[in-house]
Order: sequence, then structure tokens, then C-alpha cells
Amino acid sequence: MNDPLQEYLTVAVEAARVAGRMLKENLAGIRQISFKGTIDMVTEMDRASERTIVERIHASYPGHGVIAEEGSNVKASSGFLWIIDPLDGTTNYAHGFPNFSVSIALQKDGELSVGVVYEPLRDELFTAVMGRGAAMNGVPLHVSTTDQLIRSLLATGFPYDRAVSAENNLDYFNAMIMASQEIRRCGSAALDLCSVAAGRLDGYWELKLKPWDVAAGSLIVREAGGTVSDLSGGASALADASIVASNGVIHEQMLAVLTGAKKKPS
Repeated sequence: MNDPLQEYLTVAVEAARVAGRMLKENLAGIRQISFKGTIDMVTEMDRASERTIVERIHASYPGHGVIAEEGSNVKASSGFLWIIDPLDGTTNYAHGFPNFSVSIALQKDGELSVGVVYEPLRDELFTAVMGRGAAMNGVPLHVSTTDQLIRSLLATGFPYDRAVSAENNLDYFNAMIMASQEIRRCGSAALDLCSVAAGRLDGYWELKLKPWDVAAGSLIVREAGGTVSDLSGGASALADASIVASNGVIHEQMLAVLTGAKKKPS
């Protein structure tokens, strides 16, 4: 009996592994870097990884749509949309800092169905299928059970326009660092979400993200038993620019701190 979701997962895993190996093999290379903004960079490996992934997906599913960070966007009327970040953690990669990933998700009729995040340096493959749970290298994942924010290890990130925009996450960070045990800033939203799913982190929040940053990771968190929302606690959608993810137990505590940190209108 055919299992379409398993077939989609297999294709995504194969594409992520091939792209991830290529990124790993070229990590020590001389980068060709361009900028999409003052500090928002893109390398030749972002583009090479994206080509590799899109070619493999379209070889199996030529009628499916694609939205990817570096512009490989294909419209389709099939209801299937692949959401791809070919190199999440580009700044880390460009500096040789060992924290980056490949992120691939499949959305069917607007609902996330499959998520894959691959970290090639540690060979950690995070996967999720809607309604079937999440795993890392085939071992089931579950979020942590930490129930106090002050005992929680969190992660976040800062937007590229932080020098010119008041919505720069500094107010949230200042409030959360005082309310939590500690905060990490690792540079890959996809891996931060997977760390929540794996219980390595208890919670994560960030602003001004794109669908490809969070699509796969948010499904992995949910399937590992965690909670994902926007900053107000509402249901998280890929169109949202902000995200809060947690083990579920500390979610309301995180939201309370974030809400209290919002700047009051003058």
C-alpha cells in the first residue's frame, strides 16, 4: 500500500542529505559573498544547495510548487508547496562557524505535512510527519518537561535591520534574560526549533522571520509535543514574521514576559 507522506519524507531527506554533504565538503572553501542588505549575506553555496534541492524535488514531483530563500519560486495549482531554506545560518557558514542546516518542508493545501532539518556536521537529521511524531536519526523526539521559566534555557535571534528598526528584539531579550536561566543565540532558526523539539532548549522566540526559516522546524516542534504560536499566543501561521516555540509547559510564562516587554505607546 502506497504511503504518500512517507514518500514525500524520503524525497526530502535525500535532498537534504545531498545538499548538506555538499555544504560540509565546501565549508573550508573560499566564499563568494554578496549582500541582500547591509549585513544580510548570501553565498555561492546557498545557491548551489538550493539548485540541488529543487532539482531533486522536481525530478520526483514536477507538478509541485516551490518557495525557496534564494528565489527558486515555482507556482503550481496542485496544492503542494515545498518550502526550502538551502542554508539556514549563512552568516555562520560564511565565517566557518559550525552551526548551520538545510531545512525542507512540504505544505499540502495550506497545512504542513512533512518537515526535515539536516545538520551535516553532526549528521543529525530531524524529521516530522503530520500526526506521526518527530524523530532525530530515527529516534523519537519529545520536548523537555521544565516547568519554570527561571529554570529554562532559551534561544533567540536578532533581525538584520536591528540598527535602523525599533523592532529589534532588544526589549524582549532584556526582559527574557532576567526571567530565564540563560539565553543562547546560535544563528539558525531551524536548528533552534529542532533543539526545542529535542529538549535541548526549553523555548525559543524570534522576530522578522520568513516561512522557510520556520516551516520544517515548527512542524517538528509540534510533533515532538511542543507548542508554537505568534507573540500574542495566537495560532502560528507561516505568514507570521514572529514565532514563539516551547515545550508547552512554559509557553504562557514566555508570552507573559514578552507581552510585558512591549514598548508602551507614548
